[in-house]
Amino acid sequence: MEKKENNRKLRVCVATCNRADYSKLAPIMFGIKMEPEFFELDVVVLGSHLIDDYGNTYRMIEQDDFDINTRLHTIVRGEDEAAMVESVGLALVKLPDVLNRLKPDIMIVHGDRFDALALATSAALMNIRILHIEGGEVSGTIDDSIRHAITKLAHYHVCCTRSAEQHLISMCEDHDRILLAGCPSYDKLLSAKNKDYMSIIRMWLGDDVKSKDYIVALQHPVTTDIKHSIKMFELTLDALISFNKRTLVLFPNIDAGSKEMVRVMRKKGIEHHPNFRAVKHVPFDQFIQLVAHAGCMIGNSSCGVREVGAFGTPVINLGTRQIGRETGENVLHVRDADTQDKILQALHLQFGKQYPCSKIYGDGNAVPRILKFLKSIDLQEPLQKKFCFPPVKDNISQDIDHILETLSALAVDLGGTNLRVAIVSMKGEIVKKYTQFNPKTYEERINLILQMCVEAAAEAVKLNCRILGVGISTGGRVNPREGIVLHSTKLIQEWNSVDLRTPLSDTLHLPVWVDNDGNCAALAERKFGQGKGLENFVTLITGTGIGGGIIHQHELIHGSSFCAAELGHIVVSLDGPDCSCGSHGCIEAYASGMALQREAKKLHDEDQLLVEGMSVPKDEAVGALHLIQAAKLGNAKAQSILRTAGTALGLGVVNILHTMNPSLVILSGVLASHYIHTVKDVIRQQALSSVQDVDVVVSDLVEPALLGAASMVLDYTTRRIY
Repeated sequence: MEKKENNRKLRVCVATCNRADYSKLAPIMFGIKMEPEFFELDVVVLGSHLIDDYGNTYRMIEQDDFDINTRLHTIVRGEDEAAMVESVGLALVKLPDVLNRLKPDIMIVHGDRFDALALATSAALMNIRILHIEGGEVSGTIDDSIRHAITKLAHYHVCCTRSAEQHLISMCEDHDRILLAGCPSYDKLLSAKNKDYMSIIRMWLGDDVKSKDYIVALQHPVTTDIKHSIKMFELTLDALISFNKRTLVLFPNIDAGSKEMVRVMRKKGIEHHPNFRAVKHVPFDQFIQLVAHAGCMIGNSSCGVREVGAFGTPVINLGTRQIGRETGENVLHVRDADTQDKILQALHLQFGKQYPCSKIYGDGNAVPRILKFLKSIDLQEPLQKKFCFPPVKDNISQDIDHILETLSALAVDLGGTNLRVAIVSMKGEIVKKYTQFNPKTYEERINLILQMCVEAAAEAVKLNCRILGVGISTGGRVNPREGIVLHSTKLIQEWNSVDLRTPLSDTLHLPVWVDNDGNCAALAERKFGQGKGLENFVTLITGTGIGGGIIHQHELIHGSSFCAAELGHIVVSLDGPDCSCGSHGCIEAYASGMALQREAKKLHDEDQLLVEGMSVPKDEAVGALHLIQAAKLGNAKAQSILRTAGTALGLGVVNILHTMNPSLVILSGVLASHYIHTVKDVIRQQALSSVQDVDVVVSDLVEPALLGAASMVLDYTTRRIY
């Protein structure tokens, strides 16, 4: 939405009901507080925040230096279904006076709790605009019904995942009023793990506990099946006692059934057991450190399937409370259990593992997006909601182009001379590109890559580009499964046995793909170039060296030792010139930029390179381009060298045609256009008649390495999303 003219500050009321929703709302509140020229913030506290049995968690709001405008005691004690209904009614009775006094322009409501339903109902009936955080998600309990009811009352929606966004569209919400921002808590999570944590672990679990050697347990009642959820909690405690690891147990929330769960804890002596620490509340900053360094988290809290994935901590999700949530690979589900054995087995499977970090629910930039969204709200627009009732298919098809334009990848190209990083859109457009000289040492190079990627990722937020991952194109032999450069060409020094995936993934919290530059060129052609839609084709890169990539049955061929498509080292002459690989007579020894430079220097040293209309400045090294220029100006020896190089390349292509029988050969790189005609002549003269009709073309892609690196990200992530 475009920013509208507004001569006054936007008055925002943030209402928080419990410790869980405050962890999501606090980053937004801090963001609003940091921009007093645009916003006025009113904070309303109600629900379990104000109950001693649940930790009086309103104090953490005060500790964060927020002024609490109103405290509303809205909880009717009883911890059963009737008490929940009565609590909603009590909140509905008290809220109108508060809202009449504060007169907010917009109320921010989070999630799916019964308290939030009371807030949304009051605001909607009093003609106050509502911004709902985390709508569109699916968990699997009564929370779903409450969440979707709030969605229908809300005027604006901030969702965390692509699926949630599609759910909101399917629920007939106006796409222009939906923001896919990610979870606000991730803005804090993704920078949290590197902070000091041992003092926090010792404070809550004891001085003798080590990182990754304890468990965090957080289990709530399931209000649609209280009896079963209490039984599951009892089995969980039995399994934890048998597992015999130090465990931090947090008290359940205030839902119906929580009182019975606390009775189970006390019946089993958890509060006095030497292996257990039972607490009502842990401040969020400390809680994320505890789960980040835990050996495992167990329970049915949404935190386990959402926030904990950011750290790769193993999670055991129990029962049905989060059954519909999107989860990372760190989550193991135990849907049902009749005895402790199944839970105990899950603990043995999960405890102490380390999974890749997951960013399903956010990339750490939610708050800037939400503040921008708030600033765009036009208070002059009609308050009445509009629902988009046309078929969902039409809505999705109308909006998919916008989605594809903003989904992007960070592409890195490691060349012999330059290091380049680019933001590449789903359509193959290079939104922004950064170029630096490639340092000579490993340490300088890896630090520069990290620095450029961090800068590009920050710039992507400003450019409204959502970075899905990082793709790296590099010279040398690469193990793409592990993201490791096994050994590199002589052009890139100190680049053997280099793990590129780990430092980039740890720094950016993004998935990372790495592959050889020749393979990347083939991937670029498959997604954006002349190989699009073809089942089998081969790409040959003609540059400083000669490389390539093979697409067979739509898939890239790597080979058993990741050495497939080393097309530059096809031998075309038994007594040819020496090659950089240690052999001789390879295509690269004839047709690469290095080979042409070698021949150009020989001619120049013999005063046989320059012809009329041509000169080489003294401070300029003689190279392949000078040889090409001389050939164009009629230098017969230069023409002969280029013809020999083209013939060598042509013989290599003939070998490829006879071996792979592709439907297309694409010549890529700066020298491709100078070789194409000679290559075609060699095919006509030397190839079997059955392959002479195979087309050989020059690539029309300007940046194949960057586009190929981007395609690794875009193909994989969108395959999973769509």
